[in-house]
Amino acid sequence: MTPGLRYDVVVIGGGLTGLVTTLLLAENGIEVAVVEGRRIGDGTTGSSTAKVSLLQGIRAQRIRRGNSTEILRTYLDANHAAQQWLLEYCGTHGIACQEADAVTYARSDRESAAVRREFEVLHAAGLPVEFVGQLDAPFPARDAVRLPAQAQLNPMALLAALAADVESNSVTIYESSTVQGVHGDGPDHAVVTEHGPVRAGTVVLATGTPILDRSGFFARLTPQRSYLAAYRSAGPLLGDMFVTAGAPTRSVRTVPDADGDILLVGGNGHVVGRADRTDACAADLDSWTRRYFPDAEPLTSWSAQDYAPIGGLPYAGPLLPGRDGILLGTGYAKWGLTNAVAAAHVMVGRITGKSPDWAAAFDTWRPDELKAVPAAIRANATVALDFSSGWLRTARSGGSSAAPAEGEGRVERGIPRPAATCTVDGTTTTVSAVCPHLAGIVTWNPAEKSWDCPLHGSRFAADGTRLEGPATRSLDPLRPPLPRPYL
Repeated sequence: MTPGLRYDVVVIGGGLTGLVTTLLLAENGIEVAVVEGRRIGDGTTGSSTAKVSLLQGIRAQRIRRGNSTEILRTYLDANHAAQQWLLEYCGTHGIACQEADAVTYARSDRESAAVRREFEVLHAAGLPVEFVGQLDAPFPARDAVRLPAQAQLNPMALLAALAADVESNSVTIYESSTVQGVHGDGPDHAVVTEHGPVRAGTVVLATGTPILDRSGFFARLTPQRSYLAAYRSAGPLLGDMFVTAGAPTRSVRTVPDADGDILLVGGNGHVVGRADRTDACAADLDSWTRRYFPDAEPLTSWSAQDYAPIGGLPYAGPLLPGRDGILLGTGYAKWGLTNAVAAAHVMVGRITGKSPDWAAAFDTWRPDELKAVPAAIRANATVALDFSSGWLRTARSGGSSAAPAEGEGRVERGIPRPAATCTVDGTTTTVSAVCPHLAGIVTWNPAEKSWDCPLHGSRFAADGTRLEGPATRSLDPLRPPLPRPYL
């Protein structure tokens, strides 16, 4: 990166939102660049189960709870337009897609009621869903709602094609360039990176959660971590895409492969930093798979992070009301394959003056957001409790001269600040336990060997390196805490 360069638009984030936004801008003759903190595909999109569906678990009823049927219909129109754009793009760029029915199913009376409600809400909104009273599946399943002719794909193949397409339009992608801030509030912004600043007329935040705090979006989102695993099975696999209507979530789909179809299983999600034994979450998912797919052989496993909006609807538009200099897209609630594409079209529409008819479903500052205030209060009360309990727990802890066991980590009282110490691959590292975002105390994630902040979802590698925001800095290195003297 050459510091001082200026672009019409700088897009921060190289996932689906960022790359589609960039491609659309380039096709409109706008000079644009992409700045990505890690590598293309290292974020949420690359870790997705990649279901391209308008039936999204039980999200429709959650949206309808605080909005009119017309707003829900607008949201579905946006997702349908995004779905069609994405499938057309895949078709013209040789990206394999498989048509599959989407199924939301129940395992209990309570989930059956949710399935029935989802069917009714979507039917009223005009979506051609079907209610299924008996589901033929190897796992416990009762009632279900089905939407035919949806799609699935390989997210890494999609990102690779988009990145190549973007670069073929003379757009530069700056990888391994963490953005530390954005300054300026006029026609020119300075995007500050670890390699120096670049300037932009407009900045697009496509970072999962916005990395700028000035609008408080971190308080309008709930960061969620979930677990996924891939298996190869000699037995017959399911052709549809399944997801449960309740928790713990089970998301199941099949990936065609020349060496034998692959089963993808996901679920056991939780708020980032608030699960004591994340390794147990991953192990439980594996146990469930082996129980209902006994011939399945594990291939690999991974995790993903998404952000759920407190009001149900996603966000795409100005970071601050009435100011289009900084735009953002977020709040896809695990359904980013359609919502990210829709958000990109909304943001490009604001820049070019050609907004889609359904853009209102993504408004970042909608008047009816007041209906979500009780949910916001509850969510942020939990954040406040996590903040105070984290510091109190640390203050009561003592130091230890012994290194944590392999794969383990602990937070202890230290000088000048609490210390987070872990041992990974035989190396013991001590870093500050204080998240640089809003000073929450991080917790150890044994499943992923990472430090996670329970306040707003920032995550850090074992050595303190920032993995994802809203934090923009890594955890500071520290010396190991000294043991408390015996009195």
